[in-house]
Amino acid sequence: MGVGAAIIVAIGIVLMFLLTQATNNRELYEQNYGRLFIVNVVVAAILLAVLVWVCFRLASRLRRKKFGSRLLVKLAAIFALVGLIPGLLIYVVSYQFVSRSIESWFDVKVEGALDAGLSLGRTTFDTLTTDFSKQTRAAASQLAETPDASAGLVLERLREQLSATDVVLWNGSGQMIASAGQSRYQLVAERPSPQQLRNTRTQRATATIEGLDEPSTGGAASQARIRALALVPQPSIGLLAETRYLQATQPLPQGLVANAVAVQEANREYQERALGREGLRRMYIGTLTLSLFLAVFGAILLAVILGNQLARPLLLLAAGVREVAAGDLSPKPVLQGKDELGGLTRSFAEMTQQLADARAAVEKSMDQVSAARANLQTILDNLTAGVIVLDGEGRVQLTNPGATRILRAPLAAHEGDLLSSVDGLETFGAAVQQQFDEFMNERRQHSGVDHWQQSFELNTASPGSQANIVTLVARGAEMMPGRSRLLVFDDISEIVSAQRAQAWGEVARRLAHEIKNPLTPIQLSAERLEMKLSGKLTGADQALLGKSVHTIVDQVDAMKRLVNEFRDYARLPAAELKAVDLNALVTDVLHLYTREGDAERGAAHVPVVAELDAACPPILGDPQQLRQVIHNLLQNAQDATEGCERREVTIKTKLNATSKRVRLLVQDTGPGFPPHILKRAFEPYVTTKLKGTGLGLAVVKKIADEHAARVDLKNREDGGVIVGAQVSLSFAVAG
Repeated sequence: MGVGAAIIVAIGIVLMFLLTQATNNRELYEQNYGRLFIVNVVVAAILLAVLVWVCFRLASRLRRKKFGSRLLVKLAAIFALVGLIPGLLIYVVSYQFVSRSIESWFDVKVEGALDAGLSLGRTTFDTLTTDFSKQTRAAASQLAETPDASAGLVLERLREQLSATDVVLWNGSGQMIASAGQSRYQLVAERPSPQQLRNTRTQRATATIEGLDEPSTGGAASQARIRALALVPQPSIGLLAETRYLQATQPLPQGLVANAVAVQEANREYQERALGREGLRRMYIGTLTLSLFLAVFGAILLAVILGNQLARPLLLLAAGVREVAAGDLSPKPVLQGKDELGGLTRSFAEMTQQLADARAAVEKSMDQVSAARANLQTILDNLTAGVIVLDGEGRVQLTNPGATRILRAPLAAHEGDLLSSVDGLETFGAAVQQQFDEFMNERRQHSGVDHWQQSFELNTASPGSQANIVTLVARGAEMMPGRSRLLVFDDISEIVSAQRAQAWGEVARRLAHEIKNPLTPIQLSAERLEMKLSGKLTGADQALLGKSVHTIVDQVDAMKRLVNEFRDYARLPAAELKAVDLNALVTDVLHLYTREGDAERGAAHVPVVAELDAACPPILGDPQQLRQVIHNLLQNAQDATEGCERREVTIKTKLNATSKRVRLLVQDTGPGFPPHILKRAFEPYVTTKLKGTGLGLAVVKKIADEHAARVDLKNREDGGVIVGAQVSLSFAVAG
């Protein structure tokens, strides 16, 4: 690890040096490029060997299935990726950036801009030179009439006019005649060359720029100047007139000279680097590649070091957690280090010991609680009575299956809701809450009160159908602690119904016995009276006698029929169940409801439509009692349509394949059942007919109970309007 760290530091120092020196000292990099390439290859080989060695060790640990090897692999992979992925990303981005940046340095636009800058500088200098040449020529014209003796004063004025630093008047042989400016203080003035004099004689005026090519730093800007040489015109034509030349020197603007020199220097450097841009690119890419190798090597080194440092305590904790998860709470090993991970192992060992102690205590308590809870749950589940635990505001906290069965509501799904908010139990919940409130008030006044008891009637039927009245007897008390409220109730509907049926049966039996005995003597006495007096009375008296006797006999027959119905209801025999084809039985009974059958029974004809399901299997039933049921239902349906515009009765059979039961339905087009009749439709002597006894549906209910059949009674509606009534019975399939 120390050798690896030293190598990283050394390579880092080399890279830092190369990065600082590469741009300004490209020759140094190109000279050492071969050696750097060899170092690059060696470092890559070392890195590859290290990677292979690490991968081999990790693979060996995995093959031996050594505990913690996966964690070590995961940690090493995470740390390696932390260094590798950012390194690759930076390398790719830098590679693209360097390649494109170097290419952009030598773009055609850059070269064109430099050329344009050079051209602009030359043009500017040419313009300044031309202008200064013209000004000097114009100034030379002013010396045409000036003799040599007084030329000094005129030159001083011309120097100021031309903004020149030096003005000299030369003769044709290159001898100074007069001067103004800096040349006055020079021992030997710089005279123009013969070539310059000849050119001036030919062109009348010449100008040159001097001082731009001097290499001294800052010298070009301070010494750059324009030197113009103009021919002084002669006042007269003569062979003896001497030729004179006016020389003027004007400094160039320092800013303009500095910019021109900078553009020229940039163009020179650009051309030099354009020639060596491939070498520059290799230099940067090589440096980036070395940086990438350094990052990869550092990432792997950190992965191994940090992975081992983190894995050891983590593996110790993982082994301990695995043992604890398996139920082993024996003392665990700890690390003695002072860091947080060492402290974590010690805390884990202490926690394990505490868990072992606590588990022993909890197991003992849980055994007791589980036994008590199991006993309580067994008692609640097997109670036929319903049990509900409520809080102080009437919210459901706990229920048993008996409560769901009795109230016909999914109470388990409403835990946490108010009992009065459960569909169908609004009235019951409000009444129970009121009883508890009264009980709590009474308890505060009389401490000896420990419960309340009350009976309730609950309608569990849907709107528009036969009322299903459930009679409950409920008992309530307060539970401690927590102030919860216990509600226990039981369904006594069958007991009440059985008591009511028994009472009605006893009434019917006694009524039949008490009424039937005097009926026969009354009928015989009336017939004997008619026989004795017949022929002894005249006209109107004889007619009155016959009419009265006939009325007595008819009413006695009606009373006998009523008594027989009472007797049948009270003495209805037990059903003898066997396989019965319900469709065939219905078809047989319907023969009596044709027009001829109605005529024989003295009834008005009401058409009966049969819709029989051919898939109905035989049912368990007593044919005679089922025939009586069908007769009663059809007769009631026909009677219900009396006075209606549309009179029709429909009888249907239908198989429910899911429940394996057969339904018998009788529907009419009458006005339906009033609400008060729906609530008590199957009680004896409850009827809407003026001449009815109210025993028809009571007999049907009694026979249905003998067959373990469900009876439903409801009004049929269409768009909220009652269009008739429906009675249905559900029978079990035979076999």
